[in-house]
Amino acid sequence: MALLNPYLSFRGNAREAMEFYKSVFGGELTVSTFGEYQMPGIGADEADKIMHGQLTTPAGFTIMGSDTPSGMPYDDSTGGITVSVSGDTETELRGYWDGLADGGEITMPLEKAPWGDSFGQLNDRYGTPWMFNISGGAQG
Repeated sequence: MALLNPYLSFRGNAREAMEFYKSVFGGELTVSTFGEYQMPGIGADEADKIMHGQLTTPAGFTIMGSDTPSGMPYDDSTGGITVSVSGDTETELRGYWDGLADGGEITMPLEKAPWGDSFGQLNDRYGTPWMFNISGGAQG
């Protein structure tokens, strides 16, 4: 099964924002920090920043978000919103990836990530940012 939801990007205040959304919508908030995964290029001053946060609400909403490290560009022209596609059906998700990449720009190849899944990002031909996460350690 594939899931589609908003992914919000922040510049240093993702934890505050995700906790605010939890106060509004309720539900369960889980967070992982850059330090937990010892992400390369992340300084000690950003180790406690959110690499991935996910709020799952009683109403069935899923809101994801993260901080953008200072060493990475932060494009606020999209309002900090990316469309996230995730799931465990590799063939289906790679088909979506290939379709959106046609005429677009791959900004991070879809390949194995430090957390074991395959992850990639692209901007489609219309400039919409997308991120993909295929669970189960699929190879890119």
